[in-house]
Amino acid sequence: MTPDRATPAELFDLDGRVAIVTGASSGLGAAVASALAALGARVAVVARRRDRLTEIAGRIDGFAVACDLSELDGVDGLEAIVPAVVAELGPPEILINAAGTMFTTERAEDEPVDAIRRTMDLNLVAPLRLSQQVFPHMRTLGRGTIVNISSISGRVGIPGIPQASYAASKAGLSGLAAELAVQWARHSIRVNTVAPGFFRSEITGPLYESERAAAYLRRNTPLPKEGTAEDIVGAVAWLASDAGSYVTGQTIVVDGGWTAR
Repeated sequence: MTPDRATPAELFDLDGRVAIVTGASSGLGAAVASALAALGARVAVVARRRDRLTEIAGRIDGFAVACDLSELDGVDGLEAIVPAVVAELGPPEILINAAGTMFTTERAEDEPVDAIRRTMDLNLVAPLRLSQQVFPHMRTLGRGTIVNISSISGRVGIPGIPQASYAASKAGLSGLAAELAVQWARHSIRVNTVAPGFFRSEITGPLYESERAAAYLRRNTPLPKEGTAEDIVGAVAWLASDAGSYVTGQTIVVDGGWTAR
C-alpha cells in the first residue's frame, strides 16, 4: 500500500509554526513576513522602527519586537529577541535573517573602520548570534530552518558600486549557512541562503531614481522585468517549508539572470 504523501500545497503549509523575521519593517523582510503569515505561520517581526513594525504586525496578526540588531547585548538588544518570542508565541521553528544594510559607499581603500565593523555586526554577526539563540529550541523540536538573506554582491563584483565590507558580509552568510548546515544536520535543522539580485528597496532606491543607473540595471538583467521583493519571497517560502526539506547548506540566487551572463 502506497503511504500517504503530502500534496504540493501541503508541502508549503506552515500552519502553527513560529517564525522570526528580522528587517521586517519594510522591503523584503516585510514581504517575507506577510508571506509566511499567509502560509499559516505565527510570525514575530523584528526591526528598529517601532511604528512601522507595529503596523505590519497588526496587518498579519503577528508579534512585534522592536530591536536594534546592531546592539548585540543588553535588554533592548539582540539577546532579548528570542526569549520574548518564546514567551509570546512559543519556540521558533523558522528564522529568516533579512536585516542588513550598507553603512558606507566609500571605495574599498577609504572605508572607515567603524563602518566596516558596523556592517559586519549587523549583516553577519547578528545572523550568527540569532542562529545560536534559536538553536536549542529547534533542537528540542527536532527540526528547524534558517534562511539568510544575502546578495549577489557576495558572489560577484559590481562595477561602479563600491561596497567592499557589504559584499564581504554577504559572502560570509553563504559560508555561515554551509557550516551550520553540516554541524546541525543531525538535529534536522536546515540552513540556507537566498542571494537576491537588484530590486527596489531602501538601499537601491537611488539607483532606480537615476535614469542612467536604471538603464544600466535593465541592460544587465536578462529577464525583461524589474525585480521586486515579491520575486524573492517564493524562494524563501520554499526553503522555510517542507517543500525544501532536502535542501541545506545552499545559496539560492534569485537575480533575473544577472550572474548567469
